[in-house]
Amino acid sequence: MKTIEIKGTFRTELGKKSSKLIRRAGSVPCVIYGKEKNIHFHAPELSFKNLVYTPAAHLVKLIIEDKEYDAVLKDMQFHPVKDNILHADFIEIHDNKSVVINIPIKVSGDSVGVIAGGKLSIKRRTLKVKGLAKDLPEALPIDITNLKIHEGLKVGDLSYDKIELLDPKKSMVLTIATSRVAQKSDEEVAAEAATEATNAATAAAAAAAAPAAEEK
Repeated sequence: MKTIEIKGTFRTELGKKSSKLIRRAGSVPCVIYGKEKNIHFHAPELSFKNLVYTPAAHLVKLIIEDKEYDAVLKDMQFHPVKDNILHADFIEIHDNKSVVINIPIKVSGDSVGVIAGGKLSIKRRTLKVKGLAKDLPEALPIDITNLKIHEGLKVGDLSYDKIELLDPKKSMVLTIATSRVAQKSDEEVAAEAATEATNAATAAAAAAAAPAAEEK
């Protein structure tokens, strides 16, 4: 999994008044939930763009003055109207301690159900996983090649090396739903084929008759 660097500054004062001043200066109040203590800091809002505006999951290296912390993003709060970042929460990670993070799924393969006219319906774009930071993938691959219409995959149907899926096993991840094309009966398909054959024969007859009419 890729790592994004964010540089920040330790907060010397806490509270709502201090947080407002930090936001007015174009920075985001943040906290790292550490093993021994919580660390409060702030960082420029622009430094979060590669972390927020992407579907991919990332590890984060927080460089705060002369200290470095490896972390994952736990939560982020946005302004309800302006959509700017109000606060960011991180969890410090360690080599020997598992971390919980949401990782996006990555669908591959040409489903036989989709080829037959079905429609892929994705219910969950990300899955919550637990594992050591070094074992976390950038995305969770899901092969849908063998899925037919009305078939799908639940969390319990998936498994990956060295990581644990934490979402409920019965939660649906994706399905191949019935589309209007797939709903056609055999009789409808046969009727359409017969109509197309009749139209083709009529067109061929008209084309053959055209030269004879010109000779007259």
